[in-house]
Amino acid sequence: MADVYLKKKKNKRYYILIFLLPAIIIYTCFMALPLFNSMIMSFFTGEGLIPNQFCGFENYVRLFTKIPYKERFFNAFWNNVKFFLMVVMIQNLGGLFISILVTRKFRGNTFFRRITYLPTTLSVLVAGFLFCLILNPIWGLFDKIFVVIGLESWVRPWLGDPSTALPAISFVTGWQYLGIPILFFTAAIDGIDKEIFEAAEIDGAGIWTTVKHIILPLITPVIGIITILTFVGNFTGFDIIYAIAGSTGAPGYATDIFGTLFYRAAFAAKDRGGWGIGMGATVASIMFIIIFLGVMFFLFIFKVKGIRKKK
Repeated sequence: MADVYLKKKKNKRYYILIFLLPAIIIYTCFMALPLFNSMIMSFFTGEGLIPNQFCGFENYVRLFTKIPYKERFFNAFWNNVKFFLMVVMIQNLGGLFISILVTRKFRGNTFFRRITYLPTTLSVLVAGFLFCLILNPIWGLFDKIFVVIGLESWVRPWLGDPSTALPAISFVTGWQYLGIPILFFTAAIDGIDKEIFEAAEIDGAGIWTTVKHIILPLITPVIGIITILTFVGNFTGFDIIYAIAGSTGAPGYATDIFGTLFYRAAFAAKDRGGWGIGMGATVASIMFIIIFLGVMFFLFIFKVKGIRKKK
């Protein structure tokens, strides 16, 4: 009997490997190998799509020590940090607030659950073009509303002002992808045992007490997942910035992030800010290291929080 059991267990492992094999092959071909090849190319310089002059760590030294490389790199890094912080605040706080509302019993809550995901189905280019029109300082709806309600002093070129361009794009990004955290948070709240809420209600707990002492502690892992997904998405982002501000991160590189910096460095002509494929690969390699360290940091933070909650 023991031999039969062990044989079945081994066969089950083979079946698991067979089902995982297509995903492993696709991931290796389209993710792992290009990443490995990019790291190799970062040690080379030269013209064309395949740099052929070995330069060691010279590209990395230039990126961190020489102008304009270090200026553009650190500007993109801090813009990316601010972009991530603003988007994660919108998605975590806004998503949690809406999730708490739609999980409460009221007429039409099913309808509201469904429409909250609609913006996520929009193309990024469509969302970018739409908000370029809405935020236009001449005919845009946003500034027209301020004029109507008597707040003319708030009217400004939101996408043309370096101080407001990145927050405006962060709002657009947070709005478009708000449906994902709402979906996750709603599923997590629905998964909490209803008897816990009933016991809290009998004890006289209000909505704020319920959120603070029941909902937040029990959905902490989901908050961690959303934070990590937002972090990776923002630090590899390109499309929304390109759709609204172009590849140069206008105005004046105020919205330039790693995605646009890499695109410009690797593929743009020299007179348009191109640095060559070798330097572009160097930027991509540094991006990977930062994203890897960031993910490990958030995994550690939310794991520690989870352990403390259990204790």
